[in-house]
Amino acid sequence: MGILFSAIAGILVSLQSVFNTRVSDKIGLWETNTMVHFIGFIFCLIIMLGFSNGSYEKLGEVNKLYFLGGIFGGLIVYSVMVGISLLGPTLSTSILLVVQLIIATMIDTFGLFESPKIEFHFTKPLGVLIMIIGIVVFKLKG
Repeated sequence: MGILFSAIAGILVSLQSVFNTRVSDKIGLWETNTMVHFIGFIFCLIIMLGFSNGSYEKLGEVNKLYFLGGIFGGLIVYSVMVGISLLGPTLSTSILLVVQLIIATMIDTFGLFESPKIEFHFTKPLGVLIMIIGIVVFKLKG
């Protein structure tokens, strides 16, 4: 199930990135960002009210640092739109994935943000290097 949901997320992030960039071409970056998050909020609110079995009772126990995730969301959408506008969807997404993998590896390796530590192995940077080589090969003009 993890693979399926990760694949769905990959599809949706790719589509959202291009859709948001097209909207921003017409109405502006921050206007699009605001609209996208407002629509997302309404969608999540409807789902939460109809299907959620969670609770806000322990909200006070959450590390306040983690609430920056909401700000990150706005900055992510903005950065992706600018990246796609300047580099195109393929190169922008490729760079995003490589950097995301590097940061995720650091989080795993050092057990940051209450994540379980996962042993670092030489294959991790090798995998990132292979991805970077893949991007270069992919972008070569024949």
